[in-house]
Amino acid sequence: MANQIQYIFDNENLNRSEPAKFSSDDLQRDEMIINIGPQHPSTHGVLRLEVVTKGEQIVEVVPHLGYLHRCFEKHAENLPYNQVLPFVDRMDYLAAMNSEHAYVMGVERMLGIENDIPARVEYIRVLVAELNRLASHFLALGSYGMDLGAVTGFFWMMRDREHILRLLEWVSGARMLYNYIWVGGLFYDLPVGFEERCMEFVQYLKPKIKELEELVIQNQIFIQRTAKVGVLSADLAINYGITGPMLRGSGLAYDLRKVDGYSVYSELEFDVPVGKGEMGELGDCWDRTWVRVKECYESIKIIEQCLNRLKGEHQRTKSFDPRAAVPKKIRPKAQDLYIRAENPKGETGFYFRADGKSDVPFRCKARGASFVNLSIINELSKGGLIADLIAVIGSIDIVLGEVDR
Repeated sequence: MANQIQYIFDNENLNRSEPAKFSSDDLQRDEMIINIGPQHPSTHGVLRLEVVTKGEQIVEVVPHLGYLHRCFEKHAENLPYNQVLPFVDRMDYLAAMNSEHAYVMGVERMLGIENDIPARVEYIRVLVAELNRLASHFLALGSYGMDLGAVTGFFWMMRDREHILRLLEWVSGARMLYNYIWVGGLFYDLPVGFEERCMEFVQYLKPKIKELEELVIQNQIFIQRTAKVGVLSADLAINYGITGPMLRGSGLAYDLRKVDGYSVYSELEFDVPVGKGEMGELGDCWDRTWVRVKECYESIKIIEQCLNRLKGEHQRTKSFDPRAAVPKKIRPKAQDLYIRAENPKGETGFYFRADGKSDVPFRCKARGASFVNLSIINELSKGGLIADLIAVIGSIDIVLGEVDR
């Protein structure tokens, strides 16, 4: 028994400590290896960076993963489709509604019921997803400012993010991990009075975002720390499969809400902000941050339109049942399917293989935007300073639950 325990302990340590890529024999004159993380607050989670430096200058950066071991995909292959949703929440746990929306659309398409979803359900899905997008961007912007020494913006953004979390808790009963968007519908309709309270919050938030923009990204110190730092060209971003605000920060207006027009996004009016190199160079850290701020304005536009339509032709009725299209048994025909959606950090996708015999996915593979976007960190950091590496990490906006899943 003691030998078995020791064997398990040793193997767990092997899994949790990925071997270093470099050794002292690989170093040139005046070079050294520095480990940053996983305990460093600016790594935004349990990420370890193996950094080769020459003085203050970065020669190479190697990200090491393998600290969470959540095994999302293997969990998904051992549970019915509808029971996977709580695990989906825990991928990008800062934007759980968005991830649920993508997963549920995939299962509904496999079942052939995507056109049977009531319009009110679709507008509610988009409403809560955009609220969650705001909450995710607020944390990204606030923590990024704190990475670079600006603490006040973090407190202000946490104050306003708290309002969003309370709204989502009112809807679902949970602050972060919601299990609210179900295959075929919703857990429950919006609470009575939610639309009015949400509209009040939107009117409160509009001037606040302007204040936050001036406080953080228009701050001269912030500009000096981010302009011309971590420059990402559009060609390089495409070659690495980068998506989301990182890609749009490089000048390419690629947003799946526009490109695919999934759910009811094709019926809503909003713009796709792109970087312009206003403060430094196109595709730098400042541009990526600016895109996230502008996307907050666009999310508010979408939320207002959803609220207006929910109060109008898709208003609540006594007979409305948000679970009316929820299937009794989820057993898709044998097929392979990939579904994708625009999450706050980029493209989140799910690949399914159904065998046609079971209500459990035969295969399930997730594409996490954070995992793909993190792969560019070496290209963005080479030749920069160690202090710039912290600015680059924050500008990528990663969540480790989506990286080591």
